[in-house]
Amino acid sequence: TKGRTRVRLFCCLFNVHTTWRVTTMMFDAVRNNKRVVQVFLALITLPFAFWGVDSYVRNAGAGVDLASVGDSKITIQQFDQAWRAQQDRLRQALGADFRPEAMNTPAARMAVLNSLIDQRLLLLEAAKARLGASDELLRDVISRIPALQENGQFSMARYQSVLAAQGLSQSQFEAQMRQDLTLQQLVNAIGETAIVGNTMTEAMLRIQSEERQIAELRFTPEQFAAQVKVEPASVEKYYEENKKQFEIPEQAKADYVVLSLDDLMNKVKVSDDEVTAWYDSHQDRYQQADERRASHILILVDANVDKAKARATAEEILVEVQKSPTTFADLAKKYSQDPGSAEKGGDLGFIARGMMVKPFEEAVFALRENEVSGIVESEFGYHIIKLTGIKAGKQRAMDEVRSEIVNELKRQVASRQFAEAAETFSNMVYEQPDSLQPVVERFQLKIQHSGWLPRDPNPQLLATLGPLGNEKVLTSLFSADSLKNKRNTEAVEVAPGTLLSARVSEYRPASSKPFADVRVAIEAALKARAAAALAREAGEAQLSALQQGTEGKLNWGPVKTVSRLDGRQVPAAALKAIFRTDVRKLPAFVGVEVGGGNYLLVQIIKVSQPAKLDDGRRQALQREIATVLGQEDFAAYLAGLRMRYKIDVNQAALDSKER
Repeated sequence: TKGRTRVRLFCCLFNVHTTWRVTTMMFDAVRNNKRVVQVFLALITLPFAFWGVDSYVRNAGAGVDLASVGDSKITIQQFDQAWRAQQDRLRQALGADFRPEAMNTPAARMAVLNSLIDQRLLLLEAAKARLGASDELLRDVISRIPALQENGQFSMARYQSVLAAQGLSQSQFEAQMRQDLTLQQLVNAIGETAIVGNTMTEAMLRIQSEERQIAELRFTPEQFAAQVKVEPASVEKYYEENKKQFEIPEQAKADYVVLSLDDLMNKVKVSDDEVTAWYDSHQDRYQQADERRASHILILVDANVDKAKARATAEEILVEVQKSPTTFADLAKKYSQDPGSAEKGGDLGFIARGMMVKPFEEAVFALRENEVSGIVESEFGYHIIKLTGIKAGKQRAMDEVRSEIVNELKRQVASRQFAEAAETFSNMVYEQPDSLQPVVERFQLKIQHSGWLPRDPNPQLLATLGPLGNEKVLTSLFSADSLKNKRNTEAVEVAPGTLLSARVSEYRPASSKPFADVRVAIEAALKARAAAALAREAGEAQLSALQQGTEGKLNWGPVKTVSRLDGRQVPAAALKAIFRTDVRKLPAFVGVEVGGGNYLLVQIIKVSQPAKLDDGRRQALQREIATVLGQEDFAAYLAGLRMRYKIDVNQAALDSKER
């Protein structure tokens, strides 16, 4: 109760809608509450469709169904929204590395559909168990969304600004949020029940903390390079047998045109009269509400607290406050039972109407600046409130919001134009495939020219190709239709609101580098390979001798101590080999190839345990094990639900639908 008091007190917000970004922040805040929630909601919750639990259970939506879960249907409309939302999330996470075409595969489509099926199973179970999210909990979560806060406090002005900018409906955002909170309850019930014993944790921690003292002896290719000779015939033979290694992939240059929403926006002109008309008809968007800054001292009341005693305590504190109002902050730190504000001297920041429970709000807006209230009773207990600031409401002037209005009007016009232009653009590049000039003239575009483009660039190169760094564009450019028939590619959406069509201007077929150009490189590679083989043979021979008890005079390196938790001093392959070695008889020896042609011989001198196990690490490990067990429990629960409900997938509709 104490942990929730302040955030519950903050809000009485019923008008709920905002951006996808705000939605994502809200989901993150919910998921971060519990370790298992954080793991599972990321898997089963797509920010996809704005339908609540009830509408899912009642088979909301119409049209062709992609799947059914029991009697509940998953429609194409719901899948499409999930598909777009998942792309938005990946685009935000990957930035320039995001490739829309990477999701346009049967496996990716099935993954999205499976997520919807898992989510639907959980929602049906939640409905059966009568789980749900109350208005109160919903308001709590909204008040904690960072995008709706200023200086760490919920801001009604900012909230209203986000609503105005996005224009989503109340029912959409509220249903989505309720859904995630409802799923959280079910996930908690399954995933938070894993119990990890101290004995298991202690045993695993001792294994992780075990220390082994070692010394190393390294055999390097450079030590044996002088012994290696490569015959010219071997170099030529390698070239002939491995010509694919020296292949230059086919390449093409392209001419291309881009039709974008942003370019259309730049061409739209908005008159002063249009700006004025919009401002006059949407003044409610630009109204900044009155706000009050308040501090309070809270004495909690719940089922375990004697209400009369709590009030008596509050009245005693009020007497102290009235004697010395200037010490309110100190008294709040001393007496307030609100954990969120007490350490700040009771400060709650600026508050707008609708943010607080009604008794608190009425008291705050009735006070004059620096005035202290009497005892105010709410559902949380007894408050003593001091008004510390007033921010009068005002209408934002048109000049202040002119740029917002201009952008809004431009985007509206450009969006309509783009919707019409996109279809015409796509049709023209297809129906007039011999030239890009018709769309250039029709839409006043500019033909752009690329450098040499490889057919299958690696991801790093792909990211440098700008709008042409799109797998679907490159596939079309290197198709027979483009290369042999010299036709335009289809219009490809390379980014939201951006279409591109291209045609090949120059082409180079695949070829091999001449032997003369690669002879030196091949000779060096063969020498390095032979030297590495000699290093490995020498290392293995020495290891065999050591294991048979013949040590000889070896120049071992300095002694090091390594553990599974701290193995930074040795290569990963060596660390794994060190801890797989039988150490019942010491010294023990092990050899391993560690990359670059190097062979590492390791002498294990001593095995020990730290004198004391770290309590913090023990607790962290216990949490990690519990999370793994929780994942297993939850995966088993989902598998059980899939067996309990009849699930049908319309594979033909899923495969045939173009996206």
